Amino acid sequence: MQSTDTRHNSRTILEGRDRAAARSYLLGMGFSREDLSKPIVGVAHSWIETMPCNFNHRYLAEKVKDGIREAGGTPMELNTISISDGITMGTQGMKTSLVSREVIADSIELVGRGHMFDAIVTLVGCDKTMPAAAMAHARLDIPGAIVYSGSIMPGRFQNRDVTIQDVFEGAGANAAGKMSDEDFQELEASACPGAGACGGQFTANTMAIALQFLGLSPMGSADPPALDGRKDEVCADAGKLVMKLLERDLKPSDILTKRAFENAIASVAATGGSTNAVLHFLAIAREAGIPLDIDDFDRVSSRTPIIADLKPGGRFVAADMDKAGGSKLLGKKLLDANLLEGGELAANGNTLAEEVEDAEEAPGQEVIVPVESPLRATGGLVILKGNLAPEGCVIKVAGHTRADHTGPARVFDSEEEAMEAVQAAGISAGDVVVVRYEGPRGGPGMREMLGVTAALVGQGLGDTVALLTDGRFSGATRGLMAGHVAPEASHRGSIAALRDGDEVSFDIEARTLSVALSDEEIESRLASWVEPEPRFKTGVMAKYAALVSSASEGAVTNPELSPNG
Repeated sequence: MQSTDTRHNSRTILEGRDRAAARSYLLGMGFSREDLSKPIVGVAHSWIETMPCNFNHRYLAEKVKDGIREAGGTPMELNTISISDGITMGTQGMKTSLVSREVIADSIELVGRGHMFDAIVTLVGCDKTMPAAAMAHARLDIPGAIVYSGSIMPGRFQNRDVTIQDVFEGAGANAAGKMSDEDFQELEASACPGAGACGGQFTANTMAIALQFLGLSPMGSADPPALDGRKDEVCADAGKLVMKLLERDLKPSDILTKRAFENAIASVAATGGSTNAVLHFLAIAREAGIPLDIDDFDRVSSRTPIIADLKPGGRFVAADMDKAGGSKLLGKKLLDANLLEGGELAANGNTLAEEVEDAEEAPGQEVIVPVESPLRATGGLVILKGNLAPEGCVIKVAGHTRADHTGPARVFDSEEEAMEAVQAAGISAGDVVVVRYEGPRGGPGMREMLGVTAALVGQGLGDTVALLTDGRFSGATRGLMAGHVAPEASHRGSIAALRDGDEVSFDIEARTLSVALSDEEIESRLASWVEPEPRFKTGVMAKYAALVSSASEGAVTNPELSPNG
């Protein structure tokens, strides 16, 4: 049998007389001729000094490179960008976050193609770096591994664990006079004690767990927190692993199947994970050519109970899940209940069933409960459709989320307008807060609304108010929230026809989001609708708005899917 050419790409750019100039550049940087005769492995990461999430990437990249060298490869490091959702939240800067997913994916793809890497390892941290890495790996389709750089540890405030979610909600409590300025400042200084991504089952930890079940990240690699010494070993092992994958020529196209995506969705549902997973997995599936549909999320979630008691709906954070038994324990419980397809490939080429077989459960742990006595009988992701969301919208149900809500619409054409009303105590119990023109095209960039939702929770309205938006909600959001409403307002979706006082109804059991208006009335209102002027007319934001698809298609910048052409 013919052996795999482990230099299938790099030969083209580094071998032969005609490539002497290329070698000369690299020799001048310190690479040896022996280095350049080995497989070239890209080591991508998003180190940046604007957030704690990725702050350990340069350090961890060295561990990955050590592993690659030990296994007979030559690593070449590359750096891309990242936008912090938490830091930009509530500002115009948040519009850049989802756009960054495309820029990160594009930049990794560009360097990988341009420099003809034979394989790649990508370190990921903050929210958009994870789906971006998966998209880039699917496009490049070379052997690779994605490694999560780890969760932040919880902070301590007044003898209890706290996360950044508590700070966002503390802002609402402080505004309502329920928390003193002194306590609020102490909470602010305590919640983030070091490097790492947000500690609850927000978007970062949701995607970190799910990429393991998808088969792009080594099983168990996401569990150690960012500053845990085990993360060094995880990264070195990933470097060694990618060389083995290269010898086997095991590529993303060999791993990514419809059933693999369903396994990933099940892990999101079982952990009460972020609704952003819907957007991101639709995008990854589009890149991989897998026919994943928004309704698949509801189907898989409906059969998958919530068994992980994680914030924001539960009690624990990622570090607690790690101590309890981690991703392998979650996988073993789901697999034993026939809720996963165990024959799908894990990132190392073993089956998923083989990878979770040695799961160990900490005695007395309360983080991951038995499937037979779940925290909620069905999973955390629900897709609603109706005359307000013909293409669908996404709701996260966890904990004690209400099953229905009907109330008058309070309509705002931007997040800032909504936040101003909330802070002025202009929202009443029973209202349905509508935030529109914040979708992929209309924002552009589909901002998250954690500031608005957390402020309402802080004011004590979290259990009595519902929200809907064509933008997104954060993984840290809790309460009854419908995001990703499609078509969005900027695509003449029916959300653009809403007026203050219209009666809006959420019915989770019936899977509907509707307004008490006839189709004729909605169309009559839309007849005079004029699309607002673009908020950006040049630059990356304008390019994104011109190319981006509907949220129901993953908000990808694929000209074939864009409804703007």
